[in-house]
Amino acid sequence: MSQQFDLFIGIDYSGAETAESRLKSLQVYYARPGGTIEKQAPPVTPNNKKHWNWTRAEIAARLIELAKQGIRYVAGIDHGFSFPTTYFKRYGLKSWPEFLDDFCRYWPTDQPHTYCDFVRDGNLEQKGQLPPGKRVGKATEFRLCERWTSSARSVFQFDVQGSVAKSTHCGIPWLRRIRSQAGEQVHIWPFDGWLPPEDKAVIAEIYPSIFRNRYPRENRSVDEQDAYAVARWLSEASARGILGRYFDPPLTLLEREIAAKEGWILGVA
Repeated sequence: MSQQFDLFIGIDYSGAETAESRLKSLQVYYARPGGTIEKQAPPVTPNNKKHWNWTRAEIAARLIELAKQGIRYVAGIDHGFSFPTTYFKRYGLKSWPEFLDDFCRYWPTDQPHTYCDFVRDGNLEQKGQLPPGKRVGKATEFRLCERWTSSARSVFQFDVQGSVAKSTHCGIPWLRRIRSQAGEQVHIWPFDGWLPPEDKAVIAEIYPSIFRNRYPRENRSVDEQDAYAVARWLSEASARGILGRYFDPPLTLLEREIAAKEGWILGVA
């Protein structure tokens, strides 16, 4: 696999509020080969108004736009891209694309004015906006990649410090949107294959805690540091010629079969 990426993107994610809410906890950093790591501002809105904070919708639109422009980037996003195989079995799901379609029917968190808690509390179901039969999991359910780390939390563990549950439940529908709109120009790892093609942008799940303390924080916030650290690690790993090995973690055939549904965290090996 060629490691000649044009751009390395670190994204610190958040599942707070709605898809169109501007959040300080949404941070985006770019690193270019041989260049500096820079914080990115969201796009100027149609009324020529500048903003400091991103929305989830804007981040997805940026990734789609870059892919359509033919820019070969690798973007690391810190939310779960899928659920444990126990969830797949519980709801009769056979593949990750089937999971995406099913999940988005029950958790339409990419829709306007839709809070994650609206779905959790049953508000949308009571209004008849969701099909019957919830899609839920237990905080004791873990993916294989989470069990390979010392501190990653379950994608179903809400309302605790360090939780990624809201981010995951709000981020997954945007992966489906990106996949639909960017099509063959984007490779969502590892679901579209373990070794990304040389002509596609790559989006991967990442766990910033692995890299956060490797780099001086300076005057960055915690969220800024996480996005910065991801962009810097991706860039440095590529420059050292070792990024490819992380796209091919040492898994058995059975473990790869599991990860084809559950996903994997880039950097965990």
